[in-house]
Amino acid sequence: MAGEMTTIDLNSDLGEGFGHWSLGDDDALLGVVTSANVACGFHAGDASTMRRVCDRAAERGVSIGAQVGYRDLPGFGRRFIDIEPEALTQDVIYQVGALEAFARVAGSRVRYVKPHGALYNAIVHHEEQAAAVVQALADYDPTLPVLGLPGSAWLRLAEEAGLSVVPEAFADRAYTPQGTLVPRRSPGAVLDDAGEIARRCVAIATGEPITDIDGGPLTVTAGSVCVHGDTAGAVDIARSVRDALVSAGVTVSPFAA
Repeated sequence: MAGEMTTIDLNSDLGEGFGHWSLGDDDALLGVVTSANVACGFHAGDASTMRRVCDRAAERGVSIGAQVGYRDLPGFGRRFIDIEPEALTQDVIYQVGALEAFARVAGSRVRYVKPHGALYNAIVHHEEQAAAVVQALADYDPTLPVLGLPGSAWLRLAEEAGLSVVPEAFADRAYTPQGTLVPRRSPGAVLDDAGEIARRCVAIATGEPITDIDGGPLTVTAGSVCVHGDTAGAVDIARSVRDALVSAGVTVSPFAA
């Protein structure tokens, strides 16, 4: 059972529609999560979507985060791009700045940064690209916290640069024994049982081990838990997670209010 001081943030990827195409139920998820990772137009999202999500998030007191990725709309940012580090730095600044404009118009601001998809996974080990993303934040606003995978090059380099780092766990993704995410294309990579997902989140929030893909115990350190917005039953799963955390005595609140 969690102590009264245990606190966790719930984040979700939002604003991932594009033009005529919609993805996920942003409005419903904004009633559940405490932080919104808003797509900035490179892997998904567009100006109208960014405006709408920022307005809704501000109304509901949800922290707005910039979800930055590779410029890859057809691939939804899930394909690695061997981009020059210098160009990647500018691409990240460009994306954060675009979302900052809409957050400001909504009466809020960008409060943190989280890489998306293939970029998120690449900078777990890719030192050059990790350093490039860190450089973008050091140049733009070194007070912005960053979300990432515990043990990643990204968080290590960000911390060395003086940025505030927030380790992240994933509610509905399977983990390897090494604590990295099982690739999406592998069997069992994405969990869909709301009860199991909720139990795992309570374990993560309270410092208890979860079960890795091989059946062994794995302790995951996290200041924020990601509930995906684009999987089947995403809203129900998110609600189950939040209800289970609250029932376990965990306070659900944004890490970057």
